[in-house]
Amino acid sequence: MTQINRAFFFTHVRRMMFSNNLDQSQVDGMNAILDGWEAKYTPDDDRWLAYALATTYHETDQHMQPINEYGKGRGRPYGKADPSTGQVYYGRGFVQLTWERNYETMSDLLGIDFVHHPDLALELDNATKILLIGMVRGLFTGKSLSDYFSKTNEDWVSARKIINGLDKAQAIALYGHNFYSAISYTTG
Repeated sequence: MTQINRAFFFTHVRRMMFSNNLDQSQVDGMNAILDGWEAKYTPDDDRWLAYALATTYHETDQHMQPINEYGKGRGRPYGKADPSTGQVYYGRGFVQLTWERNYETMSDLLGIDFVHHPDLALELDNATKILLIGMVRGLFTGKSLSDYFSKTNEDWVSARKIINGLDKAQAIALYGHNFYSAISYTTG
């Protein structure tokens, strides 16, 4: 069975991304993403995994744990309570899932009622599934990882369009390169 070399990965990202200081919750969050990748996506392009990790790094403010959007959508259209459910669909999780339609899409795909219980997107396993399935299938903006990473294409900057236009695209591209350099495999 092929697995990501976790010792190499964590040694590398600790130095490159976390100033030689990782806490257990950051390790747990990254392990959840690596586990999710190994369970379903290892035949796919490792740049996809690296970009998902880079997105998580940015969207969680380096916590690598699912978090609520800072400000909880205050001042934004999705920051208001839905009249039928009473829920507010501000960003949650690894990718800051927003808007009721996105919560509904994930509910349908994962069989979990995120529409009436949006905080379930903050659970580590759910956040991992939302991150990976959403980015692989292009469910957030219509753009997917395969649009930017393939045998003939590598566009770390424009890949930001998978989540949020080109907001912070250069920085996230750099994070992606750093995570990519940490990915190697072992058999055992």
